[in-house]
Amino acid sequence: IERLRRGQLRPEARLDLHGMYQDAAQGAVVGFITESAARGHRCVLVITGRGSREGTGVLRERLPQWLNQPPCRAHVLAFTPARPQHGRDGAFYVLLRRKRGDRS
Repeated sequence: IERLRRGQLRPEARLDLHGMYQDAAQGAVVGFITESAARGHRCVLVITGRGSREGTGVLRERLPQWLNQPPCRAHVLAFTPARPQHGRDGAFYVLLRRKRGDRS
């Protein structure tokens, strides 16, 4: 998890939520996390954008809730804001659980 925070795990897939409304974005996140886990990805990047100048972006604020709810919760081990090269405050690294028996 520390390697995730330091940005030392290279994202194997990315999802960009720019321009999406909440419902569409939530569906996209659920599908992306489920599909990424099925493909055996370990680290993925979800780009929410930073939001408007006033306050925080709605998608950025809601992503942690979505990741902590079923069905994402079963696949997500941890998540943290991305490093500058991957979008900083407007993106998150998501560490996915390994499949049983997968030691890669």
